[in-house]
Amino acid sequence: MGNLNYKLTVSYDGTRYYGWEHQPNTDMTIQGKLENVLNRMTGKSQDESVTVIGAGRTDAGVHARAMTCNVLLDTDMNPEEIQEYMNKYLPEDISVNEVRIAADRFHSRFKAKGKTYRYTLWYGNGKPVFDRKYVTVLDRRPDVELMRKAAEHMTGMHDYKAFCGNPRMKKSTIRVVDTINIETSGSYIRIYFHGNGFLQNMVRIMTGTLIKAGFGEISPDDIEGIIESGDRKNAGPTAPPEGLCMMKVDY
Repeated sequence: MGNLNYKLTVSYDGTRYYGWEHQPNTDMTIQGKLENVLNRMTGKSQDESVTVIGAGRTDAGVHARAMTCNVLLDTDMNPEEIQEYMNKYLPEDISVNEVRIAADRFHSRFKAKGKTYRYTLWYGNGKPVFDRKYVTVLDRRPDVELMRKAAEHMTGMHDYKAFCGNPRMKKSTIRVVDTINIETSGSYIRIYFHGNGFLQNMVRIMTGTLIKAGFGEISPDDIEGIIESGDRKNAGPTAPPEGLCMMKVDY
């Protein structure tokens, strides 16, 4: 058959993993687990191993409902058989939901037009026992209207350097965040971010800043100054990883 480019849609619970990307001293990464199974499937050795390219590089402890990735494979198996094989040998907290043959030029990261992330907060008198790995628990209820006002100041095309967790970032930190929607349901506050791309830790730092606004520790009007400063120290803390989930990638 020769090498074909396959597009995969993958869900994972990131709790046990050190993020998407390969790490030198551990095999507990999402990319590593996918590649191990595909190397086994195609009979590749470590020297000639396959490379799975993800649409984004989620941090340690972050989840994904629909991460898109692509991989060149030389196999006689059809897409359904590849999916079946992968799900048989992947751990129970990683699922391949779809496998499709893609155009040769398809690249999951470079061709992505937009991404949706969801951050889930929870507050209440009890504890979210069954959701504890997927929410960040607050000790009091924030003012959601203040959070929404602050979110309005965060959207648009900006230099988001103040919301970037990598101080040595050499490339452009300009991004477009077109919507930040905050929805409430009972004890849950869910923040949906959609943009053309996000910097390292950006969604978590934006969330930490929105929480500060919700607690009245900063004013929504302070957001513009934080963005203009380009200084990470002026933004809020980096919210914990477990509340964050990559929901969708647009092409």
